[in-house]
Amino acid sequence: MTNDQESENRSNKSAGGFFLAVGCIVGAIVGGLLGQPSIGLLGGLVAGALIATAIWFFDR
Repeated sequence: MTNDQESENRSNKSAGGFFLAVGCIVGAIVGGLLGQPSIGLLGGLVAGALIATAIWFFDR
């Protein structure tokens, strides 16, 4: 297979890392407003990880 054929067979993959980062930031902000920034950070991390995993699963 040549490089041209390999690049044609590849599809663009979406990255879910964005959702991990945004989930942490938004979770910490929302948690801070509610008086629990650590729990908000963890909740945002979990939500971002779930979204990132869903993107990975449906994109493969």
